[in-house]
Amino acid sequence: MSSIIESLPVDGSPLSASYTYHSKLPQAPGKYILGVDEAGRGPVLGPMVYGIAYCPVAYKEQLEQMGFDDSKALTPESRSNLLQTLSSDPHNLGWSVRVLSPQDLSSGMLRRPPTNLNQQAQNATVLLIQQVLAKGLEIDEIYVDALGNTKSYQEYLSSLFPTVSSITVCAKADAKYKIVGAASVGAKVTRDAWIDDWVWEELKHRSAPDKPERAPEGVAMEDGSLTVPWGTELGSGYPSGEYSAHFRLIPSVATFSMYLPDPNTKAWIAGAIDPVFGYPSIARFSWATVKTVLEDTKSGRAHKVTWTDDGQTIATAFQSTKPEDKGRSGFLKDLSIRSVTSL
Repeated sequence: MSSIIESLPVDGSPLSASYTYHSKLPQAPGKYILGVDEAGRGPVLGPMVYGIAYCPVAYKEQLEQMGFDDSKALTPESRSNLLQTLSSDPHNLGWSVRVLSPQDLSSGMLRRPPTNLNQQAQNATVLLIQQVLAKGLEIDEIYVDALGNTKSYQEYLSSLFPTVSSITVCAKADAKYKIVGAASVGAKVTRDAWIDDWVWEELKHRSAPDKPERAPEGVAMEDGSLTVPWGTELGSGYPSGEYSAHFRLIPSVATFSMYLPDPNTKAWIAGAIDPVFGYPSIARFSWATVKTVLEDTKSGRAHKVTWTDDGQTIATAFQSTKPEDKGRSGFLKDLSIRSVTSL
């Protein structure tokens, strides 16, 4: 990694499961405000990261002068510097992130019944707030950046946390409330660090544990470790791209984002597929962009998979009639399973 990010594992291990990071708990007395924001909700590659930041109510004025804002409106260098600022006063400032791995995001969306992205985002938010409250922090105000029906979400959070005096859920909260901007920085820097130096779980290392493989395609490490067989230029991770995306109309007055195609991400999606195993674990395999490629068997990029139990239910798969072989399910015949009358 180009710099040490506290919210990433120190051993350079791959992101194989979701996890939570908490900074040191601030010790300043009094009631606290807390902000919530996310990074990486839409891209087809990498984790989705939810972040929270918190400080005493009495610290609001100082927070206003620190430069926190919607992280998308900041340069990578500014975000990195602001994360250092967020960690520079542990007596008053704290932050946490919940990193949701691509595998967990997709598994949740494809299970039956599915846990959609909104529900997973909500679960991450609630978990982070619960854990900070459990540590003894007295939260008086919560501000959440959210999309969709913010009124019902606000009512839901208020019912979960009745001891919190005020909960505000609204769009663009990261630009309206500095504490949400601080949470946005923590989430964005964490996600970017994962993407910039992704550790390929699929690679069978021959290197020492303290030298995880990050070599570019086609380059062998001096210790003989393997390299990945696909490209490592990922782009923004957005199938439609967050690419040259931010514009400020009038300084300090209006800012908006535009999503444009990212050629690096599009090229990676086209070239990284294995016809049998699909994509590496950095890809969210439940996203339509990936599913479309995997299901396009005519192109030859992915093999068609036929499941022997297609169209069957549990009841029909194990039903039996008399005589025993009459009308037996093909699934049972293929596995040579026979009905018994006694054990």
